[in-house]
Amino acid sequence: MENSAKKGWIVTFSGTGINLALGILYAWSVIKGGIPDSWGWSNADKALPYSIACLVFALTMVPSGKLQDSIGPRWVATMGGVLTGLGFIVAYFAGSSLPGFVIGFGVLGGAGFGFGYAATTPPAVKWFPPQKTGLIAGLVVAGFGLASVYIAPLATKLLSAYSTTNANGVVEKGVSLTMLTFGIGFLVVVCILAQFISNPPAGYKPQVPAGAAASSHHYGKDYSAKEMMKTAQFYILWLMFFAGSAAGLTFISVAQDLGKKSLGELAFLAVVVLSIGNAGGRILAGVISDRIGRQWTLFGAYMIQTCAVLALYFMAVKGADWGQGWAIVMVVVAFIGANYGANLSLFPSAAKDFFGLKNYGMNYGLIFTSWGIAGLVMAWINGLFKDMQRPELSYYMIIAILLAGAALTFVSRAIAKTDEDKAKEEKAA
Repeated sequence: MENSAKKGWIVTFSGTGINLALGILYAWSVIKGGIPDSWGWSNADKALPYSIACLVFALTMVPSGKLQDSIGPRWVATMGGVLTGLGFIVAYFAGSSLPGFVIGFGVLGGAGFGFGYAATTPPAVKWFPPQKTGLIAGLVVAGFGLASVYIAPLATKLLSAYSTTNANGVVEKGVSLTMLTFGIGFLVVVCILAQFISNPPAGYKPQVPAGAAASSHHYGKDYSAKEMMKTAQFYILWLMFFAGSAAGLTFISVAQDLGKKSLGELAFLAVVVLSIGNAGGRILAGVISDRIGRQWTLFGAYMIQTCAVLALYFMAVKGADWGQGWAIVMVVVAFIGANYGANLSLFPSAAKDFFGLKNYGMNYGLIFTSWGIAGLVMAWINGLFKDMQRPELSYYMIIAILLAGAALTFVSRAIAKTDEDKAKEEKAA
């Protein structure tokens, strides 16, 4: 059992390391800032590779989740490293070609993120008892949230280090060589760490710590994807994940920009605070949910996020100044990041609670599509409101969505209680 526990922690922190590398997705905000004017890209062009990467990331979670259920997580994680590295290398050879970056960073890179991400949390939680599901899921996904703390400054340094002077005497950032460096580096890192990712042996049952209380979470049968999609719980979780993701994906950039404006030369602290909040929220929410349940933790996250968005509204739209403005902004930035991050640990834990471990990869992949849809839809709607010169409508909409998400936690609890009572009756019979 001691060796099994050690193996479980090796798998967990290897997964965290893989996600720290795959968080290269967040480097795009820095990289696009270094794209030379001579490339002739519009602002919309610069956003396209990232948008495609997020969409492909979410969609790839379904087949990669199914694949890791069938052939194991090691090979799927390795494929994630290969695809991510290959994508960045393709972008290097693409030069200034937008289609090349869309294919490289967007399609191949996005697929790599999906394959790697899908193969980290499921095997890790399988090594531990139900009482630690939230903690382990939070630790694994925290890597992705924390990645920008080191990737953003590293990308900035590489862009400057590889700078060149063009024929017109204009200094241009070294975008292509930065992509090549990241591609080779993370291909190697992810592929090495992937070799430490594995499922427990058949029949393995994690040891419950002595004196630990029985898990209060609902654990039903192992659902297939088809069976899961026939349940009301799946659609409730999907909508709840959409609500939490919509708020974070819509306002993280707003909170970050507000932090930069209030800090001046110390603007990088806004990125650090946001990232630490994002990663910390994933771990803290996981730990709390192990004690009080996923739905109560989600309810709290929705309500806190509602208050954070409301505060952001008064500062960004109404121009409110509450004394030490930068301090208030940093608190709001931290809460926006933390509550967004909480979703990324709570929903994989809930997927295990309600639908079992046998098909966990694909089942969570299907739930995760709500994140991709939220990113795609909310970015468009938010842009539409800005074009209408009515940015406040985004805040009203998100607050309504968050309150709806909070209400759905009670529906989810009621469904879980009914299913649990039914399972007990069937077992007694």
